[in-house]
Amino acid sequence: MNAADQAIGLSVATKIAAVVNLFKVQFPDAKADLKPWANDPDTRDLIDPDSIDIGFHLPGWSRQLQSRSVLVQIRFYEDPLVGSRRAIGVEAAGFTNLGEHWRLSTVENWQFVGQTEPAAAVQDKLKLFCRQVFELFNTVESEAS
Repeated sequence: MNAADQAIGLSVATKIAAVVNLFKVQFPDAKADLKPWANDPDTRDLIDPDSIDIGFHLPGWSRQLQSRSVLVQIRFYEDPLVGSRRAIGVEAAGFTNLGEHWRLSTVENWQFVGQTEPAAAVQDKLKLFCRQVFELFNTVESEAS
C-alpha cells in the first residue's frame, strides 16, 4: 500500500520518513515517491494492505543499480495475540522503462534475481538498507517509566 496512505499516526509517519532517509544515505540522488501505485480499481485490487510501499526514482539510468527506479515494499504481520505489528520482509525491485530488471527479497535467502543485477557494492548497500529497515520497525520502543 502506498506509504502516504499508511502514514496514519506520528509513529508510522516518522518511521516512513526514516526509511526514506536510510535509502537516501545509500543513494543520495534518489527522489522518494510515497505514492508509487496508481489509484485505479485494477491497481487497488493488487495492493497488499499489510505493506508500506515507497518508490525511489533516480535522475537517469544508473549503471551501478541497473535501474531508473527502485520499488521498496516493507511487509508486515499483525500478531493478534501480542497486538504488535512486525516487519517480516523487505522486497526491493529495480525498474527501467522496459520493466523489472532485478529483485531482492529478504524472505528467503537475500539473493538478487533478474535479467541484470546491481554492482556488488550496490548489492551490499541494498542489503544494509534492508537490515536497517528491520531494525527500525522491529525494535521494541521503550515505555516511559
